[in-house]
Amino acid sequence: MQIVTENSPKRSLNNVQVGEGVKIYDFVNAYHCSIDDGSKVGTFVEIQKGATIGKNCKISSHSFICEGVHIEDNVFLGHNVTFINDRFPRATNPDGSIQTDADWTMEETWVKTGASIGSSVTILCGVTIGEGAIVGAGSVVTKDVAPYTIVAGNPAKFLKEVTK
Repeated sequence: MQIVTENSPKRSLNNVQVGEGVKIYDFVNAYHCSIDDGSKVGTFVEIQKGATIGKNCKISSHSFICEGVHIEDNVFLGHNVTFINDRFPRATNPDGSIQTDADWTMEETWVKTGASIGSSVTILCGVTIGEGAIVGAGSVVTKDVAPYTIVAGNPAKFLKEVTK
């Protein structure tokens, strides 16, 4: 199944706010989120409740965009990009009971306009990836990335500035 909303107004599709010209390819699991005009979402992507994707973004296959992730306009996500939204994840509480929504703290993450994230990058919660920044493939982002910089590695470290 491919969903294309070209030349149609913004609409809600299975609890997803879908903008004009959005392309969503087969096997995408998206719920209670928004995808703005002109964006493309590749196959085998999950976009959870409360996540937002801006205009003209390209989300490559096998990526995971969890609750609390906000992707602004013109962002590129390579294949298999994973976001984390819980700094201390656990399945159970100290008493052995299964954790519920009340037992953890979701931390928001922001990917600013024009940023590019390479394939197989993991982005920890609570960080901001600045406007026009580039994150090298395979990196683990543990802290904010300054605008118009290139970072790479585990943990991701500054390599150089990007020309605007």
